[in-house]
Amino acid sequence: MPKYIIEREIPNAGKLTSEEMQGISQKSCSILSDMGTGIQWLESYVTDNKLYCVYIAPDEATVKKHADTGGFPANKISEVKKMIDPTTAE
Repeated sequence: MPKYIIEREIPNAGKLTSEEMQGISQKSCSILSDMGTGIQWLESYVTDNKLYCVYIAPDEATVKKHADTGGFPANKISEVKKMIDPTTAE
């Protein structure tokens, strides 16, 4: 199944409290549970003003549906085509 990187513009994301992050995570997980097994949230990276979330889903429309249902911004959705890491150099 394809992997996607979702860029979410959230002003002051890096200043969200642990409680706020927990609430966002709980809401996301609840929606994912309601959507079934066709989409999975792997992890997210929080920067000053953005979240970069990694999902596995059958298509971009499924990722967008999750964002729309939760009221989460999905400013850019990009399908991962390939991955590299330090072992690629070997």
